[in-house]
Amino acid sequence: MRRREFITLVGGAAAVMPLTSRAQQMTIPRIGILLFAGPDLMGPFPQALHDLGYVEGKNIQIETRSAEGRAERLPGLVGELIGSKVDIIVASLTPAVVAAKNATRDIPIVMAPAGDPIGMGLVGSFARPGGNITGVSANAAALAAKSLELIPEIVPGARRAGVLGNANDPFTKPFLESIQKAGPTVPLEIQTIVIRGSDEVDSAFAAMVREHAEAVVVQPSLPLQMTVDMALKFRLPSLSLLKSDAKAGRLASYSPNAAEMSRQIAGYVDKILKGAKPADLPVQQPTLFEITINLRTAKALGLTVSPMLLARADEVIE
Repeated sequence: MRRREFITLVGGAAAVMPLTSRAQQMTIPRIGILLFAGPDLMGPFPQALHDLGYVEGKNIQIETRSAEGRAERLPGLVGELIGSKVDIIVASLTPAVVAAKNATRDIPIVMAPAGDPIGMGLVGSFARPGGNITGVSANAAALAAKSLELIPEIVPGARRAGVLGNANDPFTKPFLESIQKAGPTVPLEIQTIVIRGSDEVDSAFAAMVREHAEAVVVQPSLPLQMTVDMALKFRLPSLSLLKSDAKAGRLASYSPNAAEMSRQIAGYVDKILKGAKPADLPVQQPTLFEITINLRTAKALGLTVSPMLLARADEVIE
C-alpha cells in the first residue's frame, strides 16, 4: 500500500470513530424524570436502578425536569423530555403524571407515584392498566386519613383540624373527600381551605387559626418550605404524606416506605427497558408505611409528643 493511501485510510478511520462513538451513545436508553416538586417521594431511586445493574452514563442516561411545585410549568417540561427522545417518562405526583399523559400516548409512563389513578382516568384498572401508563398508586387519600388519625395523639383533646388543598392539583377532590369521610371517625371537625397560589398561603393559615384549627394536614403538592414556615409562624402543628416534609420541618408525616417505593419504580423501568408493555404491568400499591416525627419542630411549637407515639415512629428527627 502506498504511503499516501495508508495516511488517507488511517485519517478516514479516525474521522469515522468519533461518529461511531456518538452513535453508540445514542443507543443508551434515556429515562426522563418529571417532578412536580422534589425527588424525595421517589426515595433512593438512583440506588434502586444501580442495584438492578444500571449505571448512569454507561448503560442509561437520565434527564430530570422539575416544576418546583408550579403546575403551569409541567407541559413545557414534559415537552422538553419528549424532545430529548426519552424512552420512558417517570412522573412523580399526580399533576406530573397527568401532564405526561396529556403529552404522549406512545412513550411509556411510570407513575412514581400517583393518587387514585383509576378515579383520575390514568389507568383502566390496577390489574390491566391499558394504554402507556403503569406504576405505583400511593393511595394518597387513605394516607391523608391516616395522617388525620395522628392529630389526637399529637394534640390531646383536639377537636378541629384544618386541611390545606391545592386547586392546581387534579387529585385534590379525592384527597379532600377522603379526609372529610375520615373526620367523624377520628373524631375531628374538618375545616377545608383550597388555595390557588403561594400568595394565599399566609391568609389560609390565618383563617385556620381564626377558626380554632388545632392542627393541619397539608397536601403534598403545595409549596413545602412556605407551608412549613407558615405553620411555625402560626404555631399550628402540620402533617403531610411525605417523609421529606417532616425532614424539612413539618411536625409529622405518615408516608409510604421510601425504599420500597424506589424499588417498585425502578422495577417498572427495568421491565419496560427489557420489552414489557405498560399496559400489561399491573399497578402496585405500597405495602410498607412509616411515621416520621420531627422533635425539633415539636419543641418550637411547645408540644410534648407522647412516648407511645415516639415508640411507634419509624424515624424521630431530633
